[in-house]
Amino acid sequence: MSYDFIKTEKKGHILVVTMNRPDVYNAVHADMHHEMAQCWDDFAADRDLWVAVLTGAGDKAFSAGNDLKATATGGGKKGMPDSGFAGLSSRFDLEKPLIAAVNGFAMGGGFETALSCDMLIASENAKFALPEVKVGFFAAASGVQRLSRYIGRLAAQEMMFTGRTIGADEALKIGCVNEVVPHDQLMERAMAKAEELCTVSPSAVKATKRVLNEMAKADGMADSIEFSREVIEDLSKTEDFKEGVSAFVEKRKPNWVNK
Repeated sequence: MSYDFIKTEKKGHILVVTMNRPDVYNAVHADMHHEMAQCWDDFAADRDLWVAVLTGAGDKAFSAGNDLKATATGGGKKGMPDSGFAGLSSRFDLEKPLIAAVNGFAMGGGFETALSCDMLIASENAKFALPEVKVGFFAAASGVQRLSRYIGRLAAQEMMFTGRTIGADEALKIGCVNEVVPHDQLMERAMAKAEELCTVSPSAVKATKRVLNEMAKADGMADSIEFSREVIEDLSKTEDFKEGVSAFVEKRKPNWVNK
């Protein structure tokens, strides 16, 4: 299947998926969300594909996250697919492993997309943040849930409340990436890890991930992510939400009013 906003390539049992909007740092808008959801559906259904590697086009960005300019101009009317941001953040039925090859900055929904994968391999140039609070949003696409589980609640709260950016080395130190590699070796390392996963039983890996998916649902992650959608809907009615989007588009400092 051909896509407009992502590229796919099959390499043996591995599917390489590239978010392909480098002109906007691979920011994701409604049509791209739905394309990616379809891509993961197709990946899940293909018995010959066992592992996927997800990366971003270009050298600067894995993904800048939500395309706020598209949001501001009404480009989000198509809505989010049921499977969530990038077709991943609310998906708990995919039993094949995903490797995020983070080639540059992963911001907001871009970071949440990476966190929705099973392993994160980062370029030394990678940077990570959940900066939504700076523009009147919050990390509603599973960032609150996943980051607090992966690195602990205190460290996650500090990042989510301030929106600060961390580099690859700090990300490794606090435990939100598996490893950091030289930039020019990133895809080689990600593919090597994918090949390693192809040497073990794909049925056993699927069984393992099935249990992990059930664990995530049992501890309330799926319900909490759904609750985040309700909260972001409430937030979208506030003056601060409107101001945050407007200030971003107009490239100015927001004037918060706390209502």
